[in-house]
Amino acid sequence: MSNPTLLPIFFDPGRDAGFDRQLENLKSLFGTEANFLTPVALGQPLPAADAVIFPQLLGEAYRRPAEFKALDVPILIITSEFGTVSMWDWELISYLREQAVVTIAPYTVEQAHKVIAALRVRRELRETKFVVYQDNPGDGQQAPIFKRFYWWENECTQRMIQKFGITLERRSYRDLGARAKAISDPRAEEARQGWDLPTDGTSTRALNSATKLYLAVKEDLAGERNVRAIGINCLNESHFSDSTPCLAWNRLFMEAGIIWGCEGDSVSMLTKFLLHRSLGAPIMMTNLYPFALGNAALKHEKISHFPTVKGDPKNYVLVAHCGYLGVVPQSYATQWQLRPKVLAIVDDHATAIDARLPEGPITLAKIHSNFERMTLAEGELEGYAQYPGSDCRNGGVVRVGDGHRLLTRLASHHYLLMTGHQRTDLEAIAPVFRLDLEII
Repeated sequence: MSNPTLLPIFFDPGRDAGFDRQLENLKSLFGTEANFLTPVALGQPLPAADAVIFPQLLGEAYRRPAEFKALDVPILIITSEFGTVSMWDWELISYLREQAVVTIAPYTVEQAHKVIAALRVRRELRETKFVVYQDNPGDGQQAPIFKRFYWWENECTQRMIQKFGITLERRSYRDLGARAKAISDPRAEEARQGWDLPTDGTSTRALNSATKLYLAVKEDLAGERNVRAIGINCLNESHFSDSTPCLAWNRLFMEAGIIWGCEGDSVSMLTKFLLHRSLGAPIMMTNLYPFALGNAALKHEKISHFPTVKGDPKNYVLVAHCGYLGVVPQSYATQWQLRPKVLAIVDDHATAIDARLPEGPITLAKIHSNFERMTLAEGELEGYAQYPGSDCRNGGVVRVGDGHRLLTRLASHHYLLMTGHQRTDLEAIAPVFRLDLEII
């Protein structure tokens, strides 16, 4: 993927030695990550670029808010030799903000690198295809639940395409499942040779079925370089396969960096793609079961009570998906096992991943249905809870700052978990994707 293009902007008249000196600093710091175009004066016609960058701000900016508003690409302000904004520019940035001009002014060089990475992702989206395997979503298992989900609506897909420029292609899960079943056992066993694949109680038949689904997806995508995220309606239409795609998502992510979407959730796929490609943080999708929701959450997981916690239970969330924490790639996990399936709605030979992320700081995030806003909550992954015989054999226990705000501002039961506290970096990159960030 080519580097993003940055267009340096100066005030005319006003380009001086200070501007040129700082531009050379920027090229030295970021020249391997971004292509710098020939500088142009503010207010003049602009060539196409992924963003504009101001190596220097002047008091003239107070008299030019209209020209700033006319810039229709992200506006970067990196005015110190250290690859950050200069403190002398805070007043100008504040003034522009009050004039409804959004700028991106990194205060660490690491933040600047992540903003440039986000610009690369924004450019990459226009050449990216998401593939979702489904046939008749909502008409299969647990139809009353699944028919409520926005990610299957044509409106959702069209909004994603219009806002981010991706292509989303739907393919038949029925056909994929049939092709997987046609693969021979010896071929599946040969494909697994050399994999570091911890298993516990998983039968050879189940391992083969999971491997065959991986091989069928890989064959279906052979030669397609722009497929960067894949989903399957694996629970609602589980009757099309004798396995689940958990192992396939683990392998395809580790081998080719392909993002996965459980249950074909394209909004989770998009959120995961933006955040992981921009920030590089380990990320996965799971379900949220806030303690404050009470019996509605407990019944779904077939458990009688929430785990005992150190603080106010209203500020805690049990996070679990398909019996365990969710699909966690081996490269992220502190513990990892492929186990027999837990959920009753999937085939008896299906499998699930039982894995753990590191305990400590965690961030929850998800793009909302209008694709203009993302909610974010920082918290702590304090430990894990096990309920034998339930649909939560090993779930995570997360403490958030305000459980009430979380419950009243959530976008979905599906949320993305990132290790570490990511708020400051997310605030820096959100304007690149024209997303408002709401902190829960």
